[in-house]
Amino acid sequence: MTFDWPTLLPLIFAGLMGLAILIYVILDGFDLGIGILFAAAEDAEQDTMIAAIGPFWDANETWLVLAVGLLLVAFPLAHGVILSALYIPVFVLLIGLILRGVAFDFRAKVPSGKKHRWNRIFFLGSVIASLAQGYMLGVYVLGLDVGLGGMAFGVLVAFCLAAAYAAMGAAWVIYKTEGDLQKKAVRWLRTALVVTALGMAAVSLATPFASPRIFDKWFVWPSMLYLSPLPILSALLFLWLWRQTFHLPRPDDRHSLTPFLTLAAIFALGFAGLAWSFYPFVVPDRLTIWQAASAPESLAIILAGTVVVLPVIIFYSFYAYRVFGGKATDLTYD
Repeated sequence: MTFDWPTLLPLIFAGLMGLAILIYVILDGFDLGIGILFAAAEDAEQDTMIAAIGPFWDANETWLVLAVGLLLVAFPLAHGVILSALYIPVFVLLIGLILRGVAFDFRAKVPSGKKHRWNRIFFLGSVIASLAQGYMLGVYVLGLDVGLGGMAFGVLVAFCLAAAYAAMGAAWVIYKTEGDLQKKAVRWLRTALVVTALGMAAVSLATPFASPRIFDKWFVWPSMLYLSPLPILSALLFLWLWRQTFHLPRPDDRHSLTPFLTLAAIFALGFAGLAWSFYPFVVPDRLTIWQAASAPESLAIILAGTVVVLPVIIFYSFYAYRVFGGKATDLTYD
């Protein structure tokens, strides 16, 4: 393949879209996970957990908007095929996100006696959104198979992703809180890690047999040798993090961010494996990156705008996490 400009532009946008999805999964994953963990938290703990995500959760969803926007403008054919096949789960995802947004604000406005209702809605919205995302990922991996087998695989991935989000949420609570809640978050993380590891193992074993394309990508020599560091390193990180949970929290709150960063690395390794499994398709087994891409002239104009917008989003994200770093304090509303 010759890497001229018309060839490179679709690759650049595929990389940008993948980066946006990965950042979204890591960042919005922890606040979705905190919503899932609401079911195991007491009222006062729920207030602290909300304070831990209050300054960030709106900005985190910016990356989802960016990813979908890039899919629409850079790969319009793929956008139409994917969203048509996933219309219902996308609708369910939006319902979950709306419930979360409404509950986030209403729980702070209603009398204290009614707050628990909105806390339950926040939990419900988080679970719905997480399961919908996992289901869409599972169906997408199998080439948008909406048959019984594809739906069953989607359900498996849905529960695996929800458990992974719960682990991310617990890791973020460890970083942002202290005292009894932090200790409880360590126990949450330990449990979520076991469920996530088992779920990822089940998905990893099922995927090659459910998709011949992925089997050929991973189980052909010498690809097996080159790709082996991804699952091996992921397993080692899982095991290392699980063992670390028996030593957390440490004195003076040392290494409280380590669990979150370790999980982010695991997510990145998993995403790298998915990217290899899909390449060169943007719609598995149907449309390649180049077949689905817009005209090179359009992509060049869009790239010029992306070069301006993307650094602004990155700068704001770093700035927000720096300004609101440290332990969570009481969240106030005007």
